[in-house]
Amino acid sequence: MPFATRADREAIEAEGPWPPQDLPRSILDALDRRAGPHPALSFQLLSHPTARAVTWSWQDLRDRSVQAANLFRAHGIGPGDTVALVLPNAPETAAALLGGMIAGVAAPINPMLGSDQIASLLRETGAKVVVTLKAFPKSDIAAKVAEALVHAPQVRTVLEVDLLRWLAPPRSWLVPLLRPRHAVRHRARILDFADARGMPKVLSFPDLGTDRVAACFHTGGTTGMPKLARHRVSGMLYNGWVGQRLLFRQEDVILCPLPLFHVFAAYPVMMSSLMTGAHVVLPTPAGFRGEGVFDNLWKLIARWRATYLVAVPTALSVLMQRPVDADLSSLRVVFSGSAPLPRELFTRFRAAAGVEVIEGYGLTEATCLVAANPPDGEKRIGSVGLAMPHAEVRIDEGQITVRSPGTQGWLPTGDLGRIDADGYIFITGRAKDLIIRGGHNIDPAEIEEALMAHPAVAMVGAVGQPDAHAGEVPCAYVELVAGAAVGSAELLAFARARIRERAAVPRHVEILPEMPKTAVGKVFKPDLRRRAIARVLDGELAAVGARLLRVEEDGDRGLVAVIAGGPGAEAVMAPFALAWRRG
Repeated sequence: MPFATRADREAIEAEGPWPPQDLPRSILDALDRRAGPHPALSFQLLSHPTARAVTWSWQDLRDRSVQAANLFRAHGIGPGDTVALVLPNAPETAAALLGGMIAGVAAPINPMLGSDQIASLLRETGAKVVVTLKAFPKSDIAAKVAEALVHAPQVRTVLEVDLLRWLAPPRSWLVPLLRPRHAVRHRARILDFADARGMPKVLSFPDLGTDRVAACFHTGGTTGMPKLARHRVSGMLYNGWVGQRLLFRQEDVILCPLPLFHVFAAYPVMMSSLMTGAHVVLPTPAGFRGEGVFDNLWKLIARWRATYLVAVPTALSVLMQRPVDADLSSLRVVFSGSAPLPRELFTRFRAAAGVEVIEGYGLTEATCLVAANPPDGEKRIGSVGLAMPHAEVRIDEGQITVRSPGTQGWLPTGDLGRIDADGYIFITGRAKDLIIRGGHNIDPAEIEEALMAHPAVAMVGAVGQPDAHAGEVPCAYVELVAGAAVGSAELLAFARARIRERAAVPRHVEILPEMPKTAVGKVFKPDLRRRAIARVLDGELAAVGARLLRVEEDGDRGLVAVIAGGPGAEAVMAPFALAWRRG
């Protein structure tokens, strides 16, 4: 049945209640059903379109996942125990993720976090085993994890993945000579994840086969410190069922440069592939952040004859700065999520690449997928589409609230939005992103949309800057298209002409060489707020002999200005609605 309108969605729901009788009962059951010779996962360590690549079949991925599960169980991981994965993308990452879900609870952690943040997440998840990267050139992951483990003493075992096996000569000959060295002060045992290849390909313990918590993902959002979300098998398989029913086919090749530690890649991509038999391609360990990936991405689509590209708006913006220099005839759809897609970017991409972008909506807290523009229907620009079958979306006092097989009851999302007469959902902002000027709410999306219309602008982040009279006023940070030349004054005038509400016109527009982003490519607004706070306070404090040391995040108070010196600092800070302390 096609999915083009809300009526189609309702017709699918009318076929029967969730879950359908033929849904796999566990991750292992899904892998057993899918096992076979069809390609499951391909990986290339380097970004060049002729670089060496490896492909695992679905039988390979099933066997490696079971072997990983047996290895974890041998190291004490039971149904309620946690295996943390601090890894970039690689075939072993997929096997460890699925194997961790089978043996216990898999907890992927962003390897780009600092060692203190990694340590905090290891403690919070209670991880007993950590799978991470063996020291490798141009990577600091091994060193950060070694430092983090000093502060997470409950971790008993470290299993290292060596990327050397995916590198061809002559580069592979150099790795042993160039491996970075780091201090090891923790007491966990360090073993080789490759030991899993010696484990049985039959599960050595009973598969629980019940709906249980099998993964724990931390948020990678734009508004603050990571939070943990615990995911049940039913929510994971729901993502796969949606992909199977509405999005993908076995013949599809999905180019996925997003990290497997993020729910977008782990669930709508990997679980959908598991349910459909589609082929996932991981280009480089760092995905979009990998060296040369953007320069080669069009050619990588041609190499793999990709039918789907999975992306986020910031990645699409960067791609628009590269000429289309390869055959894209295989590409049917670009699937974009994680952040709202600006209208201008949608139009630019469709004109340049000749394919439409399907914008979707999901949350880590909801086990990801909630809504998407219908593949067979109208893609309404600016909308994240229709709620998926068996998912419900409503607006409570302006806030989007969702309920689906991936949530436990109704979940307030923190996103502001509306639903039109045809059921299309529009996100109008984040509750935490609202700029509150003298008690008046300003949606940063209006500022961002206005500036994105300028041909020299690649991406925009609008935030509030402290103001002694209004509490905060809007400001905007801009990253330009490569080679563009435009000044802040021109951009400010451009925005002023397009923003209907006078109060929403930014007080300040600043051009950055590169916008700060999360690991999955969202504009990281806490960094922009820190910049705005520092810019406003530096001059004010200097006038009284004080100075701003830093802007730090406090779990209870939000962003806090840390100030040194100057007896007049209290008088300077008094008018600002901003937390501060002396350092």
